[in-house]
Amino acid sequence: MSPEETAAVELLRRVPYGRVATSMRALPFLAVARHIVVGGRIVLRMHAGFGYHHACNGSVVSYGADNVNSGAPRLWSVQVTGTARLAEPTTAELELFGPAPHFVDGEVFDPVYMRIEPQFVTVHTLGAGNSGRYDRPRLHAL
Repeated sequence: MSPEETAAVELLRRVPYGRVATSMRALPFLAVARHIVVGGRIVLRMHAGFGYHHACNGSVVSYGADNVNSGAPRLWSVQVTGTARLAEPTTAELELFGPAPHFVDGEVFDPVYMRIEPQFVTVHTLGAGNSGRYDRPRLHAL
């Protein structure tokens, strides 16, 4: 991985949640997901009860995460685009996820896992001056 790609992965490791975007029945949607980064791939944990994983599986998706609500002086946003596939996480990956929520919208949480093979990554930074800027404001390829 290039230094820029490594920086993007490191930013994703700093926050536990993001949003996956794709379309379902010809309509776009965003769904919150817990993520971990393993071997340059993004592994997601979502609630199976909504069925969003059916729309994502085998499709090109975008996954975004940021620190915008952190109050940090240097804000960033990472967007990863790639193909998502259903996956069975390893024991080590399950440990990285930590405990799952008990309920989602009053339903018992039913976890489903997906891996995203990144093809493009974009990093944006927000802050005063150039102090928060990485070498390139947009990074492509992971």
